[in-house]
Amino acid sequence: MRSFASFHTPFVSICAGAMALTLSACATAPENDPEALAAFRETNDPLEPMNRYFFEVNYALDEILLKPVAGWYYVALPNPAQDSIRNFLRNLSSPVILANDVFQGETDRAGTTLIRFLVNSTFGIAGLFDVASEMGFQYHDEDFGQTLAVHGVEEGPYLVLPVLGPSNPRDAVGRIVDVFLDPLTYIARANEVENLLYVRSGVTAVDSRARNLKTFDEIRAGSLDYYATIRSLYRQQRNDAIRNGDAATDSYELTEGDEAKRPQVSGTY
Repeated sequence: MRSFASFHTPFVSICAGAMALTLSACATAPENDPEALAAFRETNDPLEPMNRYFFEVNYALDEILLKPVAGWYYVALPNPAQDSIRNFLRNLSSPVILANDVFQGETDRAGTTLIRFLVNSTFGIAGLFDVASEMGFQYHDEDFGQTLAVHGVEEGPYLVLPVLGPSNPRDAVGRIVDVFLDPLTYIARANEVENLLYVRSGVTAVDSRARNLKTFDEIRAGSLDYYATIRSLYRQQRNDAIRNGDAATDSYELTEGDEAKRPQVSGTY
């Protein structure tokens, strides 16, 4: 019998390895320039040289692989089919969202998540159709990184994880915990179909990228420093998620049914 440490081994290894690198790849803070030191602390990116390297690696992988596949996906599948795929993937994530709703003490949101899962799993045909939204129970996302933030854990320095994209130590730990919160992790292991977990992750990445094809091109074209722009957008996105959408401060405000307004940065670069 394999140990639980075997679950999602490449995924966990990427997170753990990147966090280990934080101990050896720090940029030097400017000591004799107060303004530069203040800017350095504000960006909270002491690993910038390493992060920029992995950012470029991820960008190359995106241009070579993810973006073309997402383009084919966008062209080949009609919008209703893409929506059903997204609905199905969201429904699969409901147990993890529910657990984090509970951990955060968000009883109303936990109730919404539970109702959505029950309704969409039945009347929505295994989650292919979002019947619950039509009944007024709107989708929301939660993860253990957000749970840690709600309980006062600081994010730590900005990280760019290989393949997985923008993150920080708190969110990297959250990703690992969410793997163990996911019932599908254990179901797949028990039935020796762990590869389906990677298929789900791949389809999720392709679907998210397909919904932001033009958005990322526009951001890149309008950015003097694409890396810094993505870093800023990621932090805005995560802060907005931690606040459950309250008091949003950025111009990429996401509304239900209009995901393209805010690019889903995590897992892209």
